[in-house]
Amino acid sequence: MTSGLPCPVCEGPDRRGSLERSLRVLAVDDEAPALEDLVYLLRSDPRIAHVEAVTDATKALRVLHRAMDAGQPLDAVFLDIRMPGLDGLDLARVLSRFAQPPPVVFVTAHQQPAVEAFELKALDYLLKPVRAERLAESVHRIVHEVWDSKPPTEPVPAAAAQPANTTPPEMGDEVIPVELGGVTRFIRLADIRYVEAHGDYARLHTATGSGLVRAALNGLEERWRSAGFVRIHRSHLVSLGHIDELRLEDGHLSVTIGGAVLPVSRRHARHLRQLLVRRARPTPVSGATPAGVVQPRNGLGS
Repeated sequence: MTSGLPCPVCEGPDRRGSLERSLRVLAVDDEAPALEDLVYLLRSDPRIAHVEAVTDATKALRVLHRAMDAGQPLDAVFLDIRMPGLDGLDLARVLSRFAQPPPVVFVTAHQQPAVEAFELKALDYLLKPVRAERLAESVHRIVHEVWDSKPPTEPVPAAAAQPANTTPPEMGDEVIPVELGGVTRFIRLADIRYVEAHGDYARLHTATGSGLVRAALNGLEERWRSAGFVRIHRSHLVSLGHIDELRLEDGHLSVTIGGAVLPVSRRHARHLRQLLVRRARPTPVSGATPAGVVQPRNGLGS
């Protein structure tokens, strides 16, 4: 197995800046020998800086979410198809619902799923045993995919680009793996009502229950801000679209979400009020509101 792979994109007028050791990728295969061979080839390519390797789809999702939380999303996923549990095609469907799906290259010993793979917009389809030259072509496509997706100028911050009363639909479709009693369950971002800090973890609450993810609240706040999530307390992040009431009692502000009453700290109170006012739509006054209770009239009910 050679350690020098052809690098067609690194030479000639088509080169887009210095691409040496720039890509970060994930390899997924339940067969250890095949995974080791693939990782070896990937690490031998001069355009790849970092390779993560896992043996199943659930672990792959954890790695991808951890990378996004750290602000360093992976550039591509090299994915086997036939795996126990969640297979490669299932994982590709989950990834397609990410706000920014990573390019997927299927690596398999079977030709039959090729049509379905490309219906899922796979960037490439490699047959095992993988040849170095063929893998180099896939990396070439990834380089173009990654660089073509980069805007020519600095992007507008998400908070400024999105109107205050809208949530990007592709973000609402993002799927997050959570731990629940030793079982991994998948929930949609749009279904999360609020998030609670739990040490090194965060507990995501939905209408049907809750589950843990290994993530810091600060990272989730930054990542989900454009999806309508806001910090109200050092221990809580809430979805504005699920707030039922904003309540003021004895000088203490709180929000009600699906029956849960969550405190709002003083440092976050003003910002929360501003966001709720910005989202509010004028409605006719239909009756008195109980003292101390402000009901957001902006479709924020769950």
